[in-house]
Amino acid sequence: MLATRIRRWKSVALATAAVMVGLTAPALTATPAAATTTAYDSTYYKNAVGKTGTSLKSALHTIISPQTKLSYSALWEALKVTDQDPNNSSNVKLLYSGISRSKSLNGGNSGNWNREHVWAQSHGDFGTSAGPGTDLHHIRPEDVTVNSIRGNKDFDNGGSSFTNSGGSLTDSNSFEPRDAVKGDVARMILYMAVRYEGDDGWPNLEPNDLVTNGSVPYHGRLSVLKQWNDEDPPDAFEERRNQVIYDTYQKNRNPFIDHPEWVEAIW
Repeated sequence: MLATRIRRWKSVALATAAVMVGLTAPALTATPAAATTTAYDSTYYKNAVGKTGTSLKSALHTIISPQTKLSYSALWEALKVTDQDPNNSSNVKLLYSGISRSKSLNGGNSGNWNREHVWAQSHGDFGTSAGPGTDLHHIRPEDVTVNSIRGNKDFDNGGSSFTNSGGSLTDSNSFEPRDAVKGDVARMILYMAVRYEGDDGWPNLEPNDLVTNGSVPYHGRLSVLKQWNDEDPPDAFEERRNQVIYDTYQKNRNPFIDHPEWVEAIW
């Protein structure tokens, strides 16, 4: 993708403690992503550039809503392209575990990879019908067992490791993806919240700050997702994936990959 990016990379930790007696070093927090520019700003995003808050969210919803919808079965072949391992064209890269696995091992058995809905299907009960249930912008390949461990949990920090975790963690009510894809997860969740606003027969999906959302059309934890968006900026894999989905499959983009600073501008 032809684009000029001015990107804020991960925050640098304070190297020294305060030297004056009675003073403590300030707590570190993630800072908003720096503004970016893309080749699509004068065309695809022209009605969104310069807006903030609900006006920006509404403009982006209008922009990204027209899309080509895939069937659930078509996702198998699409994921073999969108998530191809850049170091091995015969494999896909699994989201949470980071494992590179043969494209041919797709299915529902142990040792296979399957179709993970990052926005859990039960959070709005949209199933696998064409629409949110088949939207490539939030569906990724994952090990069958790891997918089951994640289940429909909301996202948050904390938990324990598990087999093939790749650094991801889980506890009774939340899931923390490995560091390398924390921002990816955040931007996928927030894409869904902009794309599906309840005006096309599907639930109005929204982020909130809870980890007990169950079957309601909400996903959390928003404060943590915002932090992950700042700490893990889009990388080449995520940008390529966005471009392939736009060019080859759905004809729409995830705006938070192109403009990660729009997360803070809206929420």
